[in-house]
Amino acid sequence: MNRAVERLRLELRETLADELAGVYLTGSLALGGFDQASSDVDVLVATVGVLPQATLDRLAGLHAALKAAGGWTARLEVVYLPLATLRRYDPADTGRYPIAAGDRDFALGGQAQSWVLDRWIAREHGLAVAGPAPRTLIDPIGPEALRAAVRSLLLGFWAGQLDGPPPAWLRPRNYQAFAVLSMCRALYTLEHGEVVAKPVAAAWAGRRLDPPWPDLVARALRWRADERPDDAALPETLRLVADAVARARAAG
Repeated sequence: MNRAVERLRLELRETLADELAGVYLTGSLALGGFDQASSDVDVLVATVGVLPQATLDRLAGLHAALKAAGGWTARLEVVYLPLATLRRYDPADTGRYPIAAGDRDFALGGQAQSWVLDRWIAREHGLAVAGPAPRTLIDPIGPEALRAAVRSLLLGFWAGQLDGPPPAWLRPRNYQAFAVLSMCRALYTLEHGEVVAKPVAAAWAGRRLDPPWPDLVARALRWRADERPDDAALPETLRLVADAVARARAAG
Protein backbone atom coordinates (compact mmCIF):
# COMPACT_ATOMS: atom_id res chain seq x y z
CA MET A 1 0.00 0.00 0.00
CA ASN A 2 2.85 2.37 0.81
CA ARG A 3 4.33 1.73 -2.63
CA ALA A 4 0.96 2.47 -4.26
CA VAL A 5 0.66 5.77 -2.38
CA GLU A 6 4.24 6.71 -3.22
CA ARG A 7 3.62 5.93 -6.89
CA LEU A 8 0.57 8.19 -6.83
CA ARG A 9 2.56 10.99 -5.18
CA LEU A 10 5.33 10.81 -7.78
CA GLU A 11 2.87 10.61 -10.68
CA LEU A 12 0.91 13.60 -9.36
CA ARG A 13 4.06 15.65 -8.92
CA GLU A 14 4.83 15.08 -12.59
CA THR A 15 1.25 15.43 -13.88
CA LEU A 16 0.18 18.47 -11.85
CA ALA A 17 3.56 20.18 -11.37
CA ASP A 18 2.98 23.64 -9.84
CA GLU A 19 -0.76 22.98 -9.54
CA LEU A 20 -0.18 20.39 -6.79
CA ALA A 21 -0.78 21.89 -3.33
CA GLY A 22 -1.05 18.78 -1.16
CA VAL A 23 -1.80 15.04 -0.98
CA TYR A 24 -3.55 13.61 2.09
CA LEU A 25 -4.66 10.17 3.22
CA THR A 26 -8.17 10.29 4.68
CA GLY A 27 -11.04 7.87 5.28
CA SER A 28 -10.60 4.73 7.35
CA LEU A 29 -6.82 4.86 7.06
CA ALA A 30 -6.76 8.23 8.81
CA LEU A 31 -9.49 7.39 11.34
CA GLY A 32 -7.89 4.11 12.39
CA GLY A 33 -10.54 1.67 11.15
CA PHE A 34 -8.64 0.44 8.10
CA ASP A 35 -9.27 -3.19 7.09
CA GLN A 36 -6.74 -4.59 4.61
CA ALA A 37 -9.21 -7.10 3.21
CA SER A 38 -11.96 -4.62 2.36
CA SER A 39 -10.98 -0.95 2.76
CA ASP A 40 -10.05 1.38 -0.06
CA VAL A 41 -7.29 3.96 0.27
CA ASP A 42 -9.00 7.36 0.36
CA VAL A 43 -6.88 10.24 -0.90
CA LEU A 44 -7.60 13.96 -1.02
CA VAL A 45 -5.54 16.00 -3.48
CA ALA A 46 -5.50 19.77 -3.06
CA THR A 47 -4.80 21.75 -6.21
CA VAL A 48 -3.86 25.41 -6.45
CA GLY A 49 -6.79 26.18 -8.75
CA VAL A 50 -9.40 24.61 -11.01
CA LEU A 51 -7.62 22.22 -13.36
CA PRO A 52 -7.73 22.89 -17.12
CA GLN A 53 -9.02 20.25 -19.54
CA ALA A 54 -5.54 19.25 -20.70
CA THR A 55 -4.58 18.41 -17.12
CA LEU A 56 -7.83 16.51 -16.59
CA ASP A 57 -7.05 14.43 -19.66
CA ARG A 58 -3.63 13.55 -18.25
CA LEU A 59 -5.20 12.63 -14.91
CA ALA A 60 -7.71 10.37 -16.66
CA GLY A 61 -4.82 8.55 -18.31
CA LEU A 62 -2.95 8.29 -15.03
CA HIS A 63 -5.89 6.74 -13.21
CA ALA A 64 -6.61 4.33 -16.05
CA ALA A 65 -3.03 3.09 -15.70
CA LEU A 66 -3.34 2.79 -11.91
CA LYS A 67 -6.57 0.85 -12.26
CA ALA A 68 -5.03 -1.50 -14.83
CA ALA A 69 -2.03 -2.15 -12.58
CA GLY A 70 -4.29 -3.82 -10.02
CA GLY A 71 -3.37 -4.46 -6.40
CA TRP A 72 -3.33 -1.49 -4.06
CA THR A 73 -3.07 1.01 -6.90
CA ALA A 74 -6.53 -0.09 -8.07
CA ARG A 75 -7.88 0.57 -4.55
CA LEU A 76 -6.91 4.24 -4.51
CA GLU A 77 -9.98 6.52 -4.30
CA VAL A 78 -8.90 10.06 -5.09
CA VAL A 79 -10.81 13.35 -4.94
CA TYR A 80 -9.28 16.57 -6.32
CA LEU A 81 -10.36 19.94 -4.90
CA PRO A 82 -8.97 23.44 -5.50
CA LEU A 83 -7.72 25.21 -2.39
CA ALA A 84 -10.53 27.78 -2.45
CA THR A 85 -13.15 25.00 -2.63
CA LEU A 86 -11.45 22.84 -0.03
CA ARG A 87 -11.47 25.63 2.55
CA ARG A 88 -15.18 25.20 3.35
CA TYR A 89 -18.34 23.65 1.91
CA ASP A 90 -20.38 26.14 -0.09
CA PRO A 91 -23.88 24.88 -1.01
CA ALA A 92 -23.96 27.42 -3.84
CA ASP A 93 -20.88 25.85 -5.46
CA THR A 94 -22.09 23.98 -8.54
CA GLY A 95 -18.60 23.15 -9.79
CA ARG A 96 -17.64 19.63 -10.79
CA TYR A 97 -14.38 18.19 -9.54
CA PRO A 98 -12.28 15.16 -10.50
CA ILE A 99 -13.02 11.87 -8.75
CA ALA A 100 -11.14 8.64 -9.41
CA ALA A 101 -11.84 5.18 -7.96
CA GLY A 102 -10.88 1.65 -8.88
CA ASP A 103 -14.49 0.50 -9.35
CA ARG A 104 -15.51 3.26 -11.76
CA ASP A 105 -14.09 5.49 -14.47
CA PHE A 106 -12.41 8.83 -13.84
CA ALA A 107 -15.11 11.51 -13.91
CA LEU A 108 -16.17 14.93 -12.67
CA GLY A 109 -18.66 15.10 -9.82
CA GLY A 110 -20.47 17.80 -7.89
CA GLN A 111 -20.19 18.29 -4.16
CA ALA A 112 -22.85 17.24 -1.69
CA GLN A 113 -23.34 18.39 1.88
CA SER A 114 -21.96 15.02 3.00
CA TRP A 115 -18.52 16.21 1.82
CA VAL A 116 -18.46 18.17 5.08
CA LEU A 117 -17.78 14.82 6.78
CA ASP A 118 -14.84 14.12 4.47
CA ARG A 119 -13.42 17.58 5.15
CA TRP A 120 -13.66 17.04 8.91
CA ILE A 121 -11.83 13.71 8.67
CA ALA A 122 -9.14 15.29 6.49
CA ARG A 123 -8.74 18.30 8.79
CA GLU A 124 -8.73 16.46 12.10
CA HIS A 125 -7.06 13.15 11.15
CA GLY A 126 -5.67 13.45 7.62
CA LEU A 127 -2.12 12.18 7.00
CA ALA A 128 0.00 14.47 4.85
CA VAL A 129 1.83 12.70 2.02
CA ALA A 130 2.80 16.05 0.50
CA GLY A 131 2.01 19.65 1.38
CA PRO A 132 1.21 21.51 4.60
CA ALA A 133 -0.85 20.15 7.50
CA PRO A 134 -4.46 19.71 6.31
CA ARG A 135 -5.88 21.79 9.18
CA THR A 136 -4.17 24.83 7.64
CA LEU A 137 -6.22 24.35 4.45
CA ILE A 138 -9.67 23.59 5.91
CA ASP A 139 -11.70 25.79 8.25
CA PRO A 140 -12.88 24.29 11.58
CA ILE A 141 -16.10 22.28 11.37
CA GLY A 142 -18.37 22.13 14.41
CA PRO A 143 -20.63 19.35 15.71
CA GLU A 144 -23.85 20.84 14.32
CA ALA A 145 -22.37 21.03 10.82
CA LEU A 146 -21.46 17.33 11.07
CA ARG A 147 -24.96 16.44 12.29
CA ALA A 148 -26.51 18.42 9.43
CA ALA A 149 -24.28 16.63 6.92
CA VAL A 150 -25.31 13.23 8.30
CA ARG A 151 -29.00 14.15 8.18
CA SER A 152 -28.56 15.26 4.57
CA LEU A 153 -26.89 11.96 3.68
CA LEU A 154 -29.51 9.83 5.42
CA LEU A 155 -32.52 11.76 4.14
CA GLY A 156 -31.07 12.00 0.63
CA PHE A 157 -29.01 9.08 -0.63
CA TRP A 158 -29.98 6.45 1.92
CA ALA A 159 -33.69 7.28 1.96
CA GLY A 160 -33.55 6.92 -1.83
CA GLN A 161 -32.44 3.29 -1.44
CA LEU A 162 -35.76 2.53 0.26
CA ASP A 163 -37.89 3.57 -2.72
CA GLY A 164 -39.03 0.80 -5.04
CA PRO A 165 -37.50 -2.69 -5.16
CA PRO A 166 -34.33 -3.49 -3.18
CA PRO A 167 -31.33 -1.94 -4.98
CA ALA A 168 -29.19 -4.47 -6.83
CA TRP A 169 -25.92 -2.92 -5.65
CA LEU A 170 -26.77 -3.93 -2.06
CA ARG A 171 -27.12 -7.64 -2.82
CA PRO A 172 -23.47 -8.58 -2.03
CA ARG A 173 -22.69 -9.13 1.62
CA ASN A 174 -19.79 -6.66 1.63
CA TYR A 175 -22.06 -3.86 0.43
CA GLN A 176 -24.67 -4.77 3.03
CA ALA A 177 -21.87 -4.58 5.60
CA PHE A 178 -20.97 -1.16 4.23
CA ALA A 179 -24.59 -0.03 4.63
CA VAL A 180 -24.93 -1.35 8.18
CA LEU A 181 -21.62 0.12 9.36
CA SER A 182 -22.44 3.42 7.64
CA MET A 183 -25.68 3.53 9.64
CA CYS A 184 -23.73 2.90 12.85
CA ARG A 185 -21.37 5.78 12.11
CA ALA A 186 -24.20 8.10 11.05
CA LEU A 187 -26.13 7.43 14.25
CA TYR A 188 -22.97 7.92 16.32
CA THR A 189 -22.39 11.30 14.67
CA LEU A 190 -25.99 12.36 15.26
CA GLU A 191 -25.59 11.62 18.97
CA HIS A 192 -22.01 12.75 19.59
CA GLY A 193 -21.31 15.36 16.91
CA GLU A 194 -18.09 13.77 15.67
CA VAL A 195 -16.98 11.13 13.18
CA VAL A 196 -15.31 7.89 14.28
CA ALA A 197 -14.02 4.79 12.52
CA LYS A 198 -16.68 2.27 11.54
CA PRO A 199 -15.46 -0.43 13.98
CA VAL A 200 -15.66 2.12 16.81
CA ALA A 201 -19.17 3.11 15.75
CA ALA A 202 -20.12 -0.56 15.44
CA ALA A 203 -18.96 -1.26 19.01
CA TRP A 204 -20.99 1.72 20.22
CA ALA A 205 -24.07 0.62 18.24
CA GLY A 206 -23.80 -2.89 19.65
CA ARG A 207 -24.20 -1.40 23.13
CA ARG A 208 -26.59 1.43 22.26
CA LEU A 209 -29.15 -0.08 19.86
CA ASP A 210 -31.95 -2.43 20.82
CA PRO A 211 -32.33 -5.94 19.33
CA PRO A 212 -32.19 -7.11 16.60
CA TRP A 213 -29.64 -4.51 15.51
CA PRO A 214 -26.64 -5.63 17.63
CA ASP A 215 -26.64 -9.04 15.91
CA LEU A 216 -26.86 -7.37 12.51
CA VAL A 217 -23.92 -5.10 13.37
CA ALA A 218 -21.80 -8.04 14.50
CA ARG A 219 -22.59 -9.85 11.24
CA ALA A 220 -21.63 -6.78 9.21
CA LEU A 221 -18.15 -6.80 10.75
CA ARG A 222 -17.74 -10.40 9.58
CA TRP A 223 -19.04 -9.65 6.09
CA ARG A 224 -16.81 -6.69 5.16
CA ALA A 225 -14.77 -8.70 2.64
CA ASP A 226 -17.47 -11.25 1.66
CA GLU A 227 -18.59 -10.54 -1.91
CA ARG A 228 -21.25 -13.27 -2.15
CA PRO A 229 -24.81 -12.04 -2.81
CA ASP A 230 -27.27 -12.64 0.02
CA ASP A 231 -30.84 -11.73 -0.88
CA ALA A 232 -32.19 -13.30 2.31
CA ALA A 233 -30.34 -10.80 4.51
CA LEU A 234 -31.13 -7.74 2.40
CA PRO A 235 -34.58 -6.94 3.89
CA GLU A 236 -33.11 -6.75 7.41
CA THR A 237 -30.29 -4.51 6.17
CA LEU A 238 -32.84 -2.17 4.60
CA ARG A 239 -34.89 -2.14 7.81
CA LEU A 240 -31.86 -0.80 9.66
CA VAL A 241 -31.42 1.85 6.96
CA ALA A 242 -35.10 2.78 7.37
CA ASP A 243 -34.65 2.99 11.15
CA ALA A 244 -31.64 5.31 10.77
CA VAL A 245 -33.54 7.48 8.29
CA ALA A 246 -36.44 7.75 10.73
CA ARG A 247 -34.04 8.76 13.52
CA ALA A 248 -32.56 11.44 11.23
CA ARG A 249 -36.02 12.84 10.53
CA ALA A 250 -36.77 12.94 14.25
CA ALA A 251 -33.41 14.60 14.96
CA GLY A 252 -34.06 17.24 12.32
